[in-house]
Amino acid sequence: MELVKTIHVGCALLSIIGFTVRGILMMRDSVILQMRFTKIAPHIIDTLLLGSAIWLAVQYGLGPGDNPWLMAKIIALLVYIGLGTVALKRGKTKQVRVFAWLAALLVFAYIVAVAVTKMPLLGV
Repeated sequence: MELVKTIHVGCALLSIIGFTVRGILMMRDSVILQMRFTKIAPHIIDTLLLGSAIWLAVQYGLGPGDNPWLMAKIIALLVYIGLGTVALKRGKTKQVRVFAWLAALLVFAYIVAVAVTKMPLLGV
């Protein structure tokens, strides 16, 4: 179980580092964003991240209906994914993409905070 948790946390770290770097590359209009590795690696990492999350939830018997903090993480994850696609693909202007990127980083921080505290409203 600890191995799966380590994989999950490691993939989360790799995912946010990759997203941060891709956001910086986006702001610099770098051609690196068009490289095959840059396009494929995030999908592999995020698939491992999601798979390990599901594995942990099943092993611990956690369901989003019984755990508000888990439901909050799932909803925040969907928001993060939406903002990420605007930031790196769908944003019409660089200003919109940068705003979405920054907002996605804040949502990711919220996800981590909820994971650590198990409190969806973070102390409220």
